[in-house]
Amino acid sequence: MTNQTTAAPKGRFGSSRKSISVSKDSLVRVDPLAEGSRAVMCAPTVAGLDAREWLSSSGDTLARLRAEHGAVLLRGFTPLDAAGLAELATALTGGLRDYDNRSTPRQRVDGNVFTSTEYPPDQTIPAHNEMSYTASWPSTLFLTCLVPAAEGGETPVADSARVHSRLPAETRERFERDGVMYVRNFGHGLDLSWQEVFQTEDRDEVDAYCANNGIQVEWLGGERLRTRHVVQATITSRATGERVWFNQAHLFHVSSLPEGVRRELLESFAEDELPRNAMYGDGSPLDPEHLAQIRAAYDAEEIALPWRTGDVMIVDNEQFSHGRRPYSGARKVLVAMA
Repeated sequence: MTNQTTAAPKGRFGSSRKSISVSKDSLVRVDPLAEGSRAVMCAPTVAGLDAREWLSSSGDTLARLRAEHGAVLLRGFTPLDAAGLAELATALTGGLRDYDNRSTPRQRVDGNVFTSTEYPPDQTIPAHNEMSYTASWPSTLFLTCLVPAAEGGETPVADSARVHSRLPAETRERFERDGVMYVRNFGHGLDLSWQEVFQTEDRDEVDAYCANNGIQVEWLGGERLRTRHVVQATITSRATGERVWFNQAHLFHVSSLPEGVRRELLESFAEDELPRNAMYGDGSPLDPEHLAQIRAAYDAEEIALPWRTGDVMIVDNEQFSHGRRPYSGARKVLVAMA
């Protein structure tokens, strides 16, 4: 089989993208995921190819694609179940991590493979880098679609370096100087319980975890707990050396909620008692204009393809964010974190 390359179409900013080369014995075609995007799609040139077999026979091809392009969609391979996804992810990265310091409801399916966030289907999950509200995050995400939605339900991805570059310098500088403070209040029954977030019933274990991870803890009586955590707003991607936008300020902020829910919460709670909220790292309120700029940058960079049964998306969590669009019908997507 001859060496294969894809053409190099013009990027959305006018520059040509590099050709993508794969080895001469490759059984996989590699194409851009969308015009002007670094992300790519890999599709087998023969029927019945298992992604795990391709990984084992193609050397560092998949690892190179992940590092160079940030997001890789595997489409047309033999579908994987939860155990198969774990095998693929472990073979590529060496191991999976648990979902600790949780932020959203998920169910454990098999080992460290989980359902994707189980928010109601009519809700949008804004673009975010996984666990960027912490100081310790997974480097790579693996998602696979077992059942695509009847309509909608895409998992958009966005280039975090491009999001960063779209923001005004003044906005970037404010966030980079102060970081982001995430404030969470547990015990109201309106969000995850602290027992679910920290996966324990033992308050001493919560205290120890938070102390080890720089999280401020305040027990308020009964089951009520307040945590504050100041972490990064941007980081330097380990794969590319680029500065990338890397936080969930716009997602945690009360303004991300549907208008009716937001109004009811603000009528019931002081801002520091909301189930979750975000501020600048110095504790001052986020500027609504900054939040609007962040959301606009994500909207401008998002790429969304409808899921197909058996699709696997591999995402460098520092290079690309992801989200979820509303959907109808059944939808089942699994996720593993490396």
